[in-house]
Amino acid sequence: MLFNSLDFAIFLPIVFILYWFVFNKSLKGQNLLVAAASYVFYGWWDWRFLSLILFSTLIDYFVGVSLGKTEAPTKRKILLWVSILVNLGFLGFFKYYNFFLDNFKSAFSIAGYELNANSLNIILPVGISFYTFQTLSYTIDVYKNRLEPTKNFISFAAFVSFFPQLVAGPIERASNLLPQFFKPRKFEYSQGVDGMRQILWGLFKKVVIADNCAVYANHIFENSADMSGSTLVLGAIFFTFQIYGDFSGYSDIAIGTARLFGFNLMQNFAFPYFSRDIAEFWRRWHISLSTWFRDYLYIPLGGSRGGTWMKVRNTFIIFIVSGFWHGANWTFIVWGALNAVYFLPLLLTNKNRQNMEVVAEDSYLPSFKEFGQMSLTFFLTVIAWVFFRSETLKDASLYIIYASKLETFDLNFILTHSKTLFLISIFIIFEWLSRHNQNPFIIANDFLRKGAYSIIILLIIFYGLYVNPNSFIYFQF
Repeated sequence: MLFNSLDFAIFLPIVFILYWFVFNKSLKGQNLLVAAASYVFYGWWDWRFLSLILFSTLIDYFVGVSLGKTEAPTKRKILLWVSILVNLGFLGFFKYYNFFLDNFKSAFSIAGYELNANSLNIILPVGISFYTFQTLSYTIDVYKNRLEPTKNFISFAAFVSFFPQLVAGPIERASNLLPQFFKPRKFEYSQGVDGMRQILWGLFKKVVIADNCAVYANHIFENSADMSGSTLVLGAIFFTFQIYGDFSGYSDIAIGTARLFGFNLMQNFAFPYFSRDIAEFWRRWHISLSTWFRDYLYIPLGGSRGGTWMKVRNTFIIFIVSGFWHGANWTFIVWGALNAVYFLPLLLTNKNRQNMEVVAEDSYLPSFKEFGQMSLTFFLTVIAWVFFRSETLKDASLYIIYASKLETFDLNFILTHSKTLFLISIFIIFEWLSRHNQNPFIIANDFLRKGAYSIIILLIIFYGLYVNPNSFIYFQF
């Protein structure tokens, strides 16, 4: 079920009314409704995969309960590995089986041997990477005694399958989201209004920015061999805003929807394209995944506490694994490695935490230095996104080579895409003005706030794309 679909527009009010007006006197009833609604939401794509998420939920629930009953180190490790192997086993099979098989066949072929094995026609379950990592955070935290295991299966099932963020995040930590299912929830008007604001802003990002950029980005990338250099540059920029509007738009709608039901999810994006270096970019982009890898992979590997070799090794591991998490393709691995190359000089010179505050925090405009830093970071990010978007490494390499051959400035070329460039410009202005908040509607001045509402709503009405609504990019991950 897509957030930008008629189905969801009907589904959400029904669940909201049942939640606050029928089950409002029973916490258990509310949690049961959330779990049931989440399974309906997920099963809307393919009901067959409900068994997969249910099995994962059962495994981690019983592993958690068992961890709470034993202090024996060996038994606890066995239980932890049961959870890890089951969850990553499912993820590995559905997402990476054909990738590894094809690469093994290629390696044997180069060595002069033919490996007789056929690829499988595997359908990737929507959101498997997200809920797998979410439920793993529970098992790991219980194992490390950071979290008490729950014996309430309904609440745990609701946590694992929580529909607002089930298929594309944010990837919530069990320590943050799970305890919220045990606290009585009372509807608060201010929280509901804040949730609707976040949904409106996310919807604008998706149907106006991302979907309009997608029209041209998809056409340019799919026909890059026939495009001029300036067209390819513009195509890369369009994709840069498409993926940001698409993914952060989903996160905003998820966060806003959760607030309608009394839940608080973590912020997943914090205006990453205003970053002054790559380290800052990764503190602001897909925050829930970046911090997950930091806490459950980077730090256990030793983080940056060791010598230079360990810092370099761990940096490449974390970025390459992050790239591989996104998909079974060498383009994602190179995308991750490229970001590691970007990040490494900052880490080795201890400058990776030099830009912690909001850019131009006490000013309306950035300084010349800040503008130059943001421009360079954006440029490097756009190059990396070319690898992320391309089908093969060859496609990405040729795209960058041809894009570097800029011809004479073509005014007609710019005018052809003026509508989308205008929308991106409006988006950047709103982002800049609201960079201290989560959305542009958190304004004390009533007149300015209503003006912001009016502009965004009008842009959604006149420029939003609703015919055959586009799926969100991160559903494939």
